[in-house]
Amino acid sequence: MNKSEEIVGNDKSGKVAWRSPSNIAFVKYWGKKGFQIPANPSLSMTLAKSFTETSVKYFPSGKPGEISFEFSFEDQANQSFSKKIERYLENLSGEFPFLKQHHFQIHSKNTFPHSSGIASSASAMSALALCLSTINGQLKGQDGSTDDTFFRKASSVSRIGSGSAARSVFPGISIWGKTNLIPDSSDEFAIPFNTKIHPVFEGFRDSILVTNKGVKKVSSREGHNLMENHPMAAARYLQAGQNLAKTKAALETGDLEFFIQVAENEALTLHAMMMTSNPGYLLMNPATLKIIEKIVDFRKQNGTNVCFTLDAGPNVHVLFPQSEEKVIKTFIESDLQQFCEDGKIIHDRMGTGPERLI
Repeated sequence: MNKSEEIVGNDKSGKVAWRSPSNIAFVKYWGKKGFQIPANPSLSMTLAKSFTETSVKYFPSGKPGEISFEFSFEDQANQSFSKKIERYLENLSGEFPFLKQHHFQIHSKNTFPHSSGIASSASAMSALALCLSTINGQLKGQDGSTDDTFFRKASSVSRIGSGSAARSVFPGISIWGKTNLIPDSSDEFAIPFNTKIHPVFEGFRDSILVTNKGVKKVSSREGHNLMENHPMAAARYLQAGQNLAKTKAALETGDLEFFIQVAENEALTLHAMMMTSNPGYLLMNPATLKIIEKIVDFRKQNGTNVCFTLDAGPNVHVLFPQSEEKVIKTFIESDLQQFCEDGKIIHDRMGTGPERLI
């Protein structure tokens, strides 16, 4: 980038805001190669009700050449989050020179508990990345550009803050990570699932059972790092590629039985990798295990297409087709809600992706 390009728009002020959703991975990303590059491809469903709203005001900085910002989460200062954001902005400053030419006021809030294993970093970092990508366009006189190139760039920028955030930029099903199965797939950004899914998966439901609202003991960042010397890492990455092929086939054909087998296998494998790391750790709790047992038993006894998956935390995602919503919600409320902290359940579904608010 030449010098004249670096100073374009550095005297401008403005405000942008985006709402961006969390997502739940059916095929999990766990482990990295290099800086924010996935060791295996992943596939996820963007959610509708579990989202982060982030607004960013920007002004010419009184300290050009430095990162300058204020941050609040749900109207409170948060030192831990501020450190993450500072590191993120520093990492992006080569890509976005305006980050060291402006002061930023960043405000963020969630519709769900953060850092508890519901991919809050995915929604938070994608919302912030979308704001920064929009500001980048505004400063270049391109405000309002939200074409495929914009979202692909925003996905790449999201990835720098949180790998799973790369997938939250797109509606429905998205894939992140290079694979021969998916044309145009990349380690640098996610892309939308490029094949029409079977109607049985349209409006797919995800009821999130919150067994613990607290911050998990081991962060995802630490968990990814522990995969570097994991004795079963190579086998896991091979399995993930195989499970991606199986999940892709199930989504295209509507084979729910096949989908359920793979989704639950992926969830248990993710936590097996955590337990067999060195040091090993356990993020599931007794309520998690009880819920899993009851879901499997209910499916066997009633022939329903309900299954579970887990993110990197103790909360259980109950997945099922829209056509079975009534019977499965009744089961959740009668048999599973008792295991949730304060009875907390988030009844969510496949979402339509991010939304610009300002």
